[in-house]
Amino acid sequence: MTREEKAQVIEELTGQLADNAKIYLADISGLNAGATSDLRRACFKANVSLAVVKNTLLEKAMEASDKDFGDLPTVLKGNTSVMYAEAGNAPAKVIKTFRKKSERPLLKGAFIEEAIYLGDDQLDILVDIKSKEELIGEIITLLQSPAKNVISALQSSGGKLSGILKTLSHKEG
Repeated sequence: MTREEKAQVIEELTGQLADNAKIYLADISGLNAGATSDLRRACFKANVSLAVVKNTLLEKAMEASDKDFGDLPTVLKGNTSVMYAEAGNAPAKVIKTFRKKSERPLLKGAFIEEAIYLGDDQLDILVDIKSKEELIGEIITLLQSPAKNVISALQSSGGKLSGILKTLSHKEG
């Protein structure tokens, strides 16, 4: 690879790092061609893009980026694949599901909305991260809940109140 080609790859990687707030680094070494193809298919279905990168070029792209990747470049050893996604937990779910039938991919680290996660032991934490849409849905449910409770209480109380009034009016009569 010539110096110009390397510069172009670094520039492309820097652009991808800038455009994505959810970045996963994984090790897919040891997967045969069929398993790699299955992983790519699973990523595609989950709206996750997967690319194998050279560690030195990715590290230079991270340095050139405006984002602070902290200790994330320290995991750039051996085989590295980058996963980009819209949903913060999508790559983690793909990895976890895929690992039910294979030892790989291993999670090296992740950068989610400026938070850094290092190591495969962070996988379960990343799976539980909620997407923006899930959080909005939960907030709407929480906001609707008190209103439903008030309406329900008024309806049941209204029945009780009218029953008490009827009983009192019959007693006086």
